[in-house]
Amino acid sequence: MDEVSEVAEAIADPVRREILLMLRHTPLTAGEIAARFTISRPAVSRHLRVLREAGLVRDEQIGRHRRYSLVHDRLGHLTAWLALFDVRRPGWSQRLAALETEVHRTRRDRSRAEPDHPSRTAPHSREDTA
Repeated sequence: MDEVSEVAEAIADPVRREILLMLRHTPLTAGEIAARFTISRPAVSRHLRVLREAGLVRDEQIGRHRRYSLVHDRLGHLTAWLALFDVRRPGWSQRLAALETEVHRTRRDRSRAEPDHPSRTAPHSREDTA
């Protein structure tokens, strides 16, 4: 898998994107990250593992705790790829907004069709989303 695809796949999940936002200014322990979610700690750990394996975060053992920090340069290839689309050009904002609306509509329709499927639960529920 190429680097852009690997990073894009890792940030596709809203919980993982939220974790990245948390880490953008300061490193946090796994416990500090998990405390900000209503999902289980093991689920947060699985999300952290996906981010670590994609090279988006690094962890450091400090005593009995793991501290996670963002690897800023790992997002560079995805940023460069997205820049190819020059979203500032007229019409792109509307197209991207329409795409976002369609993605949300599709997810909503799927969740209505399969309400008991674990991957269809809200990212901040007690369900495992990793």
